[in-house]
Amino acid sequence: MNQESGASAASARVDGRVERGNRTRQSVLGRTVDIASVEGLEALSVGRLATELGISKSGVFAVFGSKQELQLATVREAGRIFTEQVIRPAEQVPAGVGRVWRLCELWLEYSRGRVFPGGCFFYGVIAEFDARTGPVHDALVSAHRAWTDLLERTVEEARAGGELRPDIDVPQLAFELLALMETANGVAVLHGEETAYRRARAGIAERLRSAAAEGSPAPPLP
Repeated sequence: MNQESGASAASARVDGRVERGNRTRQSVLGRTVDIASVEGLEALSVGRLATELGISKSGVFAVFGSKQELQLATVREAGRIFTEQVIRPAEQVPAGVGRVWRLCELWLEYSRGRVFPGGCFFYGVIAEFDARTGPVHDALVSAHRAWTDLLERTVEEARAGGELRPDIDVPQLAFELLALMETANGVAVLHGEETAYRRARAGIAERLRSAAAEGSPAPPLP
């Protein structure tokens, strides 16, 4: 075997390992986000994942290295899914009350449709880690802050565009919208029924209608 063919073979082996590692990573994360949304991040274990997915423990460790990194990767994957399901579709709507409304609707549908079997992934795991310290807690704080900042910015865009009253307290309105969404998620998951989503949708629509500037578009009555 000449030097060039040897290098090609070595490269192919490396590429194969990388591809297998990526497949293992996606297979594991596809399961961990579901487990964590129901049972919490502490329920994740290498042994359980290896057994459920038919992967060796060493294969899982080779990709993630530690339980903490597995938890952090799970948080990142949940954030990626949330962005695809909620944030990016809302960005297709022009800035204003319509985008605020769409963002809230998409969040409620994300919870109601059980994108994660435990409802909103972050609602559950934040409660698990809110009083702790460490990298996982910090990652959840960052994710939650990014979401609330986005909601506030979206409300502020609507106010700056003249679709909400100029005297609106933007952080307060965003807080109230978030509270309605999270309450709907918690009640619906606990009781296994969907009435809470209808009530949250009605509350959000009414709050936005009351905050709308005269003559500006407003969400339809539910």
